[in-house]
Amino acid sequence: MKDNNSHYYLRSAELAHLCGLSTDTLRHYERRGLLHAGRSANGYREYPPQSVDRIRLVQHAISVGFTLDELARLLKIREKGGAPCMEVRTLAATKLKDLEEQLRSLSVLRNGLRRMLGQWDTKLALTRKGDQAHLLDMLQALPPALKSASRGTALAVQRRRASRRTVTHARSRSRPVEQ
Repeated sequence: MKDNNSHYYLRSAELAHLCGLSTDTLRHYERRGLLHAGRSANGYREYPPQSVDRIRLVQHAISVGFTLDELARLLKIREKGGAPCMEVRTLAATKLKDLEEQLRSLSVLRNGLRRMLGQWDTKLALTRKGDQAHLLDMLQALPPALKSASRGTALAVQRRRASRRTVTHARSRSRPVEQ
């Protein structure tokens, strides 16, 4: 849209539609310092056209594990003329290290589950139809490596979910993007 001063801007609904987000998400990004909007004379939010690129940056950064707090801090440094490049790289390297640890834990968990299923199959084959095989009771005797792998994986999933919870919730409320 154009205003009387020939400056282009996007209203909340337009920007949300372009990006496939809800207006709630835009307001959340604004509160977190990730997005900036001016106000029209009648109080409507007005976003500069480059907001689309900013939102794409935020979405891509979230997809590789950056949190909104990290992004807000880094973007603030950049907007003040700083160069947070080394910090961005360090954070990304840490995220890769964490991801590799999660993959190791998942591999241990997968292998343990395969072994457990094999044991359960044997137990079921030896159990008469209709009798309890006590498979759930066998879970109490999980090897320590499998317990720690599942605990580590569960914690990593919880951390990742917590960092995305608001964005996911807001996206689920947004309208689908027409193509």
